[in-house]
Amino acid sequence: MICTGEEVLSGQIVDTNAAWFANLLMEQGIEMQRRVTVGDRLEDLVATFIERSHHADVIVVNGGLGPTSDDLSAEAMALAKGEALVENSHWRGRIEDWYRRAGRKMNPSNLKQARLPASAIMVDNPVGTACGFRVKLNRAWLFFTPGVPSEFKVMVREQFLPFIHDTFEQLEITRLTKLLTFGVGESQLADALSGLAVPQGITLGYRSSLPHVEIKLFARGERAVAALPDFTEQVKRVIGPAIVSERFPSIAREVHQLLLDRSAHHAVTLSLAESCTGGLVASQLVEYPGSSVYLKQALVAYSNQAKITLLGVQEATLREQGAVSIACVEEMARGVRAQLDTDLGLAVSGIAGPDGGSADTPVGSVALALATREHTWSQMLTIPFQNRTPIRQVSSALALDMLRRALLDQPPLAQYGFIKTRLVTD
Repeated sequence: MICTGEEVLSGQIVDTNAAWFANLLMEQGIEMQRRVTVGDRLEDLVATFIERSHHADVIVVNGGLGPTSDDLSAEAMALAKGEALVENSHWRGRIEDWYRRAGRKMNPSNLKQARLPASAIMVDNPVGTACGFRVKLNRAWLFFTPGVPSEFKVMVREQFLPFIHDTFEQLEITRLTKLLTFGVGESQLADALSGLAVPQGITLGYRSSLPHVEIKLFARGERAVAALPDFTEQVKRVIGPAIVSERFPSIAREVHQLLLDRSAHHAVTLSLAESCTGGLVASQLVEYPGSSVYLKQALVAYSNQAKITLLGVQEATLREQGAVSIACVEEMARGVRAQLDTDLGLAVSGIAGPDGGSADTPVGSVALALATREHTWSQMLTIPFQNRTPIRQVSSALALDMLRRALLDQPPLAQYGFIKTRLVTD
């Protein structure tokens, strides 16, 4: 993959396209072997196109197809091929029609997007005005795509992947299995799995992205693919309860689906009461469509007064036990559940820092409680970070994991490898 643009090279924007694309390829059983980022300099682009075309079978070029002077991908490709830029009449008509339907005046500079290298094969962009194209240079097909993520993703799915499968019929059979873990560090997972004999053709890898570590099992070839299910079971037996999902990239997505699955048979309703997480638990759940089936309310009760007024926490509890205590979160969970008579009430309160901690309740302390109609489970843990963001992320994951375990009819309280459990009540 060749990513273009001065703003990408200089770090002014984060290249989310490259990460998304590499992950999508991996799921398709295709490995990206190299990624290069090039600024908006014509000679650098030409040199990179030529050099990489001697080594790769396929190169995706992302960006540089717009109407401005720093959009140089088509011109650079024409120079690399030693040919002229030629206006594509079909795409010119598409651009003019797009502006006509939008009721907007088209600037002459927009016609630059219809000028392609003479030997280029047009690649449709159904959601934008930047024309994609592909060109053969040396051993490689170079596949040019716009940098706008919404356009890039549609073109990859609708144009690039079919091209790959049609052009390269003898792709080696591959399979990818992902296991999402929480509460155990990457090195601890690696040590635990180091004793397993990895079958030939299977690669065991890790991707750490707080608050999760994803274990990737990638099999190449028929024998490796056949051995993958048994090896996956071996890994699962070793890792055990640290695995929080075998189908989704986040614990929030797993919990969302579990709640939908439960509600398909009998409506399961949820209320949330958040303090230190500031609505992060609710935000992660409502990111997915259908969350209104189960989520009835989410209150951010940040101050003590809000906890008293909104959730019915007793003043004596806050005075004697503090806002970050088992007693407080239990009253928060029961209070928010009772307001709308939901099946579940989940509460979290903690010290995200960098200030506010004490010897008894240091920064990173978090109290969590899950209340049902019959019972309340609660725990106090210490997260070993000093930065607000990871403390809030891990706190949200801890709350969601309590919920996940309860929905699977497992004990809601668990031990976590790198998180100190200070107090548990059930």
